[in-house]
This record gives sequence, structure tokens and C-alpha cells, in this order.
Amino acid sequence: MPARRHGESPGDRHQPKTRNLLEGGDRQKPGKSQPMSKIDPAALADEPLGRDTLAVRAGQVRGPEREHSEPIYTTSSFVFENAAQAAALFGEKEEGNIYSRFTNPTVRTFEQRLGMLEQAAYCVATASGMAAITGLVLSLLKPGDHVVVAREVFGSTLSLFNRIFGRFGIAITAAPVRELDQWRDAIRDETRLLFIETPTNPLCHIADVRALADLARESGARLVVDNAFCTPALQRPLILGADVVIHTATKYLDGQGRCVGGAMATNDAEVHDAFFGMMRTTGPSMSPFNAWVFLKGLETLSLRMARHGDNALALARWLREHPAVEAVFHPGLEDHPGHSLAARQQDGFGGIVSFRVRGDRAEAWSVIDATRMVSITGNLGDTRTTITHPATTTHARISQAERDQAGISDNLVRISAGLEDQADIQRDIARGLDALL
Repeated sequence: MPARRHGESPGDRHQPKTRNLLEGGDRQKPGKSQPMSKIDPAALADEPLGRDTLAVRAGQVRGPEREHSEPIYTTSSFVFENAAQAAALFGEKEEGNIYSRFTNPTVRTFEQRLGMLEQAAYCVATASGMAAITGLVLSLLKPGDHVVVAREVFGSTLSLFNRIFGRFGIAITAAPVRELDQWRDAIRDETRLLFIETPTNPLCHIADVRALADLARESGARLVVDNAFCTPALQRPLILGADVVIHTATKYLDGQGRCVGGAMATNDAEVHDAFFGMMRTTGPSMSPFNAWVFLKGLETLSLRMARHGDNALALARWLREHPAVEAVFHPGLEDHPGHSLAARQQDGFGGIVSFRVRGDRAEAWSVIDATRMVSITGNLGDTRTTITHPATTTHARISQAERDQAGISDNLVRISAGLEDQADIQRDIARGLDALL
């Protein structure tokens, strides 16, 4: 495996690096191209800026109209002053916007802001979280390479690795996310990636990011962390030693279930250059409108994540005492196997609660169907509380054996706690649970 390079590199000149955010710079002037996204100097402080400030301010470059909110650049292409400038831009001798498949100011602002929140040098937005995973594999792997993936990951992620990537000669081994020895045993000379979610979807298992990062480094592989459940408001995997962070912006980054999007963030120049080159050529790009929506979501991210977490923990504690509930999975519970690890590497426990009812699929469905306020949908991370039956929705396309290995039983229910009054959420869930007694 080629030695990894860290820090700045020539790369693709059309993709700005998020480190430039803190280097200052002038506001954009009329008639002057300024494609690099920088924090507005008026918001730049002498000391490092906090996460909440970055979530509101990072990445914006004001234009000649002196707009306060970020504009939406709904354009497919950009105009050049003359043929020589067009040649310089396409020839990578000058920085600037060319075509919105790979250079768009609104998308770039989102990339810069999310990258700063993750403390990443590079961030590239994609059309979805699944597109980000696909792009990473297409960028870095070839036939004969090997990936170790957590067997408890989101069902579509597992299906992507096993059913799609496997067709192109990439070998996949699934390992329990909490069993470090099994990860060590699974690694081969051909292993290039270790891929995890933490917390996992839907059982909220917690992976030891530092330990897996050390293992990846020892073996010459890269550790990839899907940070969907925590977001950078609660967890920053790159600080813990991960090489790449994957996001589904569709979930908590948006926060209101409006748009689909994803992103890849890293401090590894080699990863960035390969990923951006793939993006530029294949085009799984984020739309400017979606990027603008996600920017608005980031502004309230930490506030929402705190409330999601409070509601989820209160709901988990109540569910644990309900006689119709067999087991509850939330890392904020003191008896959760990953509680102490989550407390060390996260700044909160997140908004997802899963539980097993006493019974089987019929009983789980009856609890779901009895709700009047809670939304029955497979999405999560919304202001509105959502509920789903993982075995027949989010994990329906994987095999029964894979579901059994991942702990996705027919009596399992997943709740994404929203921002409603906790008492109203509890009362709505109680309708179905009380009917089972």
C-alpha cells in the first residue's frame, strides 16, 4: 500500500482545503473571482473559534451585494472573461469555478463549514451518504483489495459492501464492532479499509475509535468512521485517530428531513485527491439548493443534538421500566456495555433509542401502528420523532443470517427522538406498549 501523505499537497486546484478557512483574506470584491471559502474576517477571532461559532459562520464569503445569509448559486456553469482564462482554469493554472458538478460556491461553503466542524483539512460533499461511501471505495480500492466492515452497520451499507463491491473483486469480511481481537484476526496483507459506524444503527453499539485507529495504522490500512448518529456536535473521529469521516447530511445535519446529501472529510491529502478526482469525473454531486438547506441545519446542530439526546435518554429510562419491554439500547444508560467508552469519546449520547418488545414481529408492529403523533418512517435525525421496524425496513434487504448476526430481531423497534415535549413522545409510545399487557 502506498505510504500516506499528510498535510497540504498540490492536489486538484479546484477543490479548496478547509485549513484556508482560518487564514483570513479579503471580502469578495466586485469583478474579482474569489473561489476559496474563508471565514468572514469580521467573525475571525484571535483565539480558535468554538464549534457553535463555526457552525454559524465558517465558510461564507460575502459577495458584492453584501448579503448576510449565504446565497444559493443555482447555475450549472460559470462564465469566463476570455478564452485564456477558460484555458487556465481547465488547465488547473488558475483557481475558480468551472462547472457545478465539481465547483459550486454554495456547495463549497457547506464543505468548508462541515470540514471545520470535523477539524478536517478536506471535505467533499456528495449527493447522499451512500454516494460518499461508494465514492470512497471507487477512489481508493481495486480488485483484490480487502475491507473489514462492522457487521452491525446500516443495512444498506452492508448490502453495498457485500452485494455491489463484491462483484468487482473487492473482498469483504464482517466483524463485530466491539470485538477488537476479531478485527485483528480479520486483517490481511490486502486490507485497505476498516469501516465502522459508532454508535451503530440501530443497536447503538460503541466502537473504540482510538483502538481501531491504532490497529489500522499498524496494518497499513485506513479507518473510516460513519459519524451519522453523533455528528461533529458530539464526536469528531479524526481527533480520535480516524483517517476518514463519512456523513449522511440527510439525517441530523439537515435536521428536518428536507433533503438528501452526504460528505467525506479527511486530513489525508491522498484520500482527498483521489476522492475529488472521482467526484469530478463521475458526478455524484450535491445540489446547491440542498447544500444551502444543510448550511441552515448546521447553524442549529448543537442545540438540536442536545435536545435529541435529552429526550432519547428520558425515553430510554422510561422504556427500561415498562413491563412490555424486553431490552433497551441507548448508550446513555449506565448499564449499556458501551456507556463508559461513549462517555470518553463523545460529548453526548445521541438521539436514537432501540428496544425489544416482549413478543415477536406482530407485537412490534402493533406498538408502531398504535402511534398517533410519532412518524412511521425509516428516516432519522428529524425534529419530529420517528419510529420504524428495522428488520422489515432499514435492514430488509440483507439476509436473515446477516440480520441475526447484527442483532436485528423481529421484535426490535427503533425510535429517533425528536424535539417534541418528552411527555408527548412517551404517551404516544405507551399506547401500543400498554395494549400488550
